[in-house]
Amino acid sequence: MIVHRRQFLQLVAGAAVLPATSQFAWAQAYPTQPVRVIVGFPAGQAADSLARIVSQALSQRLGQQFVVDNRAGAGGNIGTEAVVRAQPDGYTMLLEVMTSNAINASLYSNLNFNFVRDIAPVAIIGAASYVVAVNPSVPANTLPEFIAYAKANPGKINMGSSGIGTPPHAFGELFKMMAGVDMVHVPYKGTYVPDLLSGQVQVIFSPMPTVVSQIKAGKLRALAVTSKQRSAVLPDAPSVGDFVPGYDASGYFGFGVPKNTPAEIVDRLNKEIRAAVADPTVKEKLVTLGIEPMQMTPAEYGKLTADETEKWAKVVKAAGMKAE
Repeated sequence: MIVHRRQFLQLVAGAAVLPATSQFAWAQAYPTQPVRVIVGFPAGQAADSLARIVSQALSQRLGQQFVVDNRAGAGGNIGTEAVVRAQPDGYTMLLEVMTSNAINASLYSNLNFNFVRDIAPVAIIGAASYVVAVNPSVPANTLPEFIAYAKANPGKINMGSSGIGTPPHAFGELFKMMAGVDMVHVPYKGTYVPDLLSGQVQVIFSPMPTVVSQIKAGKLRALAVTSKQRSAVLPDAPSVGDFVPGYDASGYFGFGVPKNTPAEIVDRLNKEIRAAVADPTVKEKLVTLGIEPMQMTPAEYGKLTADETEKWAKVVKAAGMKAE
């Protein structure tokens, strides 16, 4: 059979289009089976609650179940590694407590993965501001008064946290460095709230849901929030950055997938997650958890992840933080 040159070129062009067309069709049909959403923290914690809120919205939007799978341990590293090892087909996602992942990248020296390299960014959910809260016995009603008190009493203020290398610890260390104060870090394996209420520890850089009820009841005093902007949860609390120029510490949450997941799947997930987060019902639930919803492309979220990883690496090194 003789194939003329024009026919040959048409056949080649058609063959080249087929993979792209089938890839697009695959992305349009996605998902055709349930999707696992791995959370590296126990059920009942903020990350788990957040994963369930957004997963339910995605299930309703896409007609397939997004099933939360808790793989707790090692500061979230067990869950992250499970996603790194998963097939890059869009059916395994990671609920990223991105700030913890960024800190862990430098805190742990023996990780079997590189978070920035091995997890492809999909979409941000939002940012959680933390609150600088003190026991009422501390003679400071404002953050400047607290800084002055801490400078006058070096090494005499106990700063609680939920463990070495957790965001409350890292946020406090960044504050110590930038404000020029010396406070004693007291890590807890469980909750620090009882000792904060009793005065065993005097200050905490805490997720808002953990202490907001005690603040509103007058059992604790809020001095500032850690983000650049004020929080809708505690609108009267100023930003730390108002008094410590350049200070900014937020807990970011988002979704990632194994590297090499098709770009069409990542883009589809980004579109659906952004729509879910913008839904008024979902947005209200996020705000109740102390999370300010955000919108980013995968590339924008990837840049934020890289920037945060670099930022917290400097804090980990300067503070001499080492994983237990």
